[in-house]
Amino acid sequence: MFDIYKNKQVLVTGHTGFKGSWLTLWLLKIGAKVVGYALDPKTAKDNFVLCDLENKIKDYREDIRDYQTLTKVFNKEEPEIIFHLAAQPLVLDSYENPLYTIETNTQGTANVLEAFRHSKKSKILIIITTDKVYENLEWEWGYRESDQLGGSDPYSASKAAAEVLISSYQRSFFNVGGKKIVSVRAGNVIGGGDWSENRLIPDCVKAIEKNEKIIIRNPNSTRPWQHVLEPLGGYLLLGQKLLEESLLESGAWNFGPVFSNIITVEELVSEIINCFGYGEYEIRSNKNAPKESNFLSLDISKANRKLNWQPLLTFNETLKFTLQWYKNYKTNDIYKLCFDQIEEFENLWKLRNGK
Repeated sequence: MFDIYKNKQVLVTGHTGFKGSWLTLWLLKIGAKVVGYALDPKTAKDNFVLCDLENKIKDYREDIRDYQTLTKVFNKEEPEIIFHLAAQPLVLDSYENPLYTIETNTQGTANVLEAFRHSKKSKILIIITTDKVYENLEWEWGYRESDQLGGSDPYSASKAAAEVLISSYQRSFFNVGGKKIVSVRAGNVIGGGDWSENRLIPDCVKAIEKNEKIIIRNPNSTRPWQHVLEPLGGYLLLGQKLLEESLLESGAWNFGPVFSNIITVEELVSEIINCFGYGEYEIRSNKNAPKESNFLSLDISKANRKLNWQPLLTFNETLKFTLQWYKNYKTNDIYKLCFDQIEEFENLWKLRNGK
């Protein structure tokens, strides 16, 4: 599966982060030559650290805002494919530090675009943004790739601005043959190894481990919950199609879950407590807290129609994959556990997609 990446030089920015570490693992399993460019991991419990990925790839610890250093890495490593994930990924953190968020998410993306433009060997650039790039009108149907961009918080605005830059570069420099750039948008991704602050799954696990109550801010907010391997599979499939030249168009792509995986925060917390077998939660609303969206989902018909991509995991399977990691990270070989989960996901892909 995804054999086209075997022995190819692949650059992953943000490889020390949650999604970046899982993408790095999957690329290693495929047989790609992975180069990582990112800041240090946040904690000693991060997936990147527990899997000892720094000793399994070429590992650059640099800032995506540093264009000169980024260009040197491009020139030295000559990646054919780039997955750009390096970002400040949290809405609430963007209220605390908006300038850093904008510099990282917008200027950082511009740096990658420019380094890619001048690289002689680079062919494919896949830029990971977010479902929050859409102007959220709190409607009940999914946003399509052509819907209006916007952002009521600095994080969302920085990612929407990055999308405008991506579109500009597509039309200015890559509109005729040769290099291809795409942006990919996914919703609330969960899975093992995420310890970010103000993220629901990590907050639940931390509280349960400390025998404390889980605090819920917005119990009725709904999110498109999906396991991290779901969108990553979509990104890898999209890159494969671009490399094969069976898909020539650039543009934006949504990768979201099935509708049945869109449930409320309170429902998800209840299921987590059931899976652990213990724990309590408390609803503690804060009227002065920064604004967060209540409802947001994606229309994935483009990816389904043009890539034959569809989400695989039910909500129960999504939760099982996720909590298996958190229940075992203190005692098990996490590198093996992650590889086993990727293999199980690949087998489900072949079984449910018929190939």
